[in-house]
Formats: sequence, structure tokens, C-alpha cells
Amino acid sequence: MTKLTRRGFILTAAAAAGVRTLPQIAARTGGRRILTLVYDKGLGMMRAVDRVVP
Repeated sequence: MTKLTRRGFILTAAAAAGVRTLPQIAARTGGRRILTLVYDKGLGMMRAVDRVVP
């Protein structure tokens, strides 16, 4: 199990909040959602980045 730092915890919490609010925003504005996996050196693991493209 990966040991979470304070920064990692804040990023994880922000990502969880974004997952809940982003679909509502995307439904209003339209466009495509693109999910990309990136390696975060600070966390030492992969994380998902979700973008809305018009």
C-alpha cells in the first residue's frame, strides 16, 4: 500500500470532488471528455486527468 502524504491526500480529495462535479458541468457545456493517465512523480504513482474538449 502506498503511503499517502498530506499533498497526496489533498490531491486525491480534489480528484474525488472533481469526479462528482465535472459530469454536471460537461453536460451543460457539451463537448467530449478525455481521460488521460499520467505518472505523478510527487505521488510516485499513476493518476487520472480528465479534460473537457469542445
